[in-house]
Amino acid sequence: MSESTILVIDDEPQIRLVVRRALADASVRVIEAATGAEGIALAAAERPDLIVLDLGLPDIPGVRVCAEVRKWSAAPIVVLSARHSEHEKVSLLDAGADDYVTKPFGPAELQARVRAQLRRSRGITRPGGTGPVEIEGLSLDLARRVLSRDGEEIHLTPTEWDLLRAFAAHAGSTLTHQQLFSAVWGRSGGDPQAYLRVHVANLRRKIEADPIRPRLIITEPGVGYRFRALD
Repeated sequence: MSESTILVIDDEPQIRLVVRRALADASVRVIEAATGAEGIALAAAERPDLIVLDLGLPDIPGVRVCAEVRKWSAAPIVVLSARHSEHEKVSLLDAGADDYVTKPFGPAELQARVRAQLRRSRGITRPGGTGPVEIEGLSLDLARRVLSRDGEEIHLTPTEWDLLRAFAAHAGSTLTHQQLFSAVWGRSGGDPQAYLRVHVANLRRKIEADPIRPRLIITEPGVGYRFRALD
């Protein structure tokens, strides 16, 4: 990270301190807000590069803060949420949040999620736009629709290509079942989780070294899936 401003919106001073310690260094400036209203105002005034947003704010629900900021800012939003609030995570991701970290969290996990979002927002990785991407032994060229491992091409069905393209475009971010379903099947009817369960399993069998313990497509229970960030 370099010369970045990160806004932390959380009503708990100790959480803000933990986040500040995890993220701040010589090249990262951390600013803080204790309420949703203060956070929206600070986001508008400072135009941060990334926002860390808590769900449980005292004045405005986190989902409303997220939706309001998303009207005029493309800055990545990483949500801090409690383990039991999976429906709220889905609502926040659908409202425009980019990822979430479940409390309690470790500094290393938060740093990794933030780095991934900053890289993506700066366009450092553009799958399909700058040639093949190498990840976990795979060579992925979305523009040419070529996927290979150790020089051997891997055949994907059109649906699997659409699914992989959606994952790669949001590498490092959590996508809800509905977001993935819409990206691949558009406005078609059906049960998103049922469709994805089948097609994600098929894709894992083709791209994961060990489909039983996947390292590329991570299941986010009750929410959706997250594709590993492209380094």
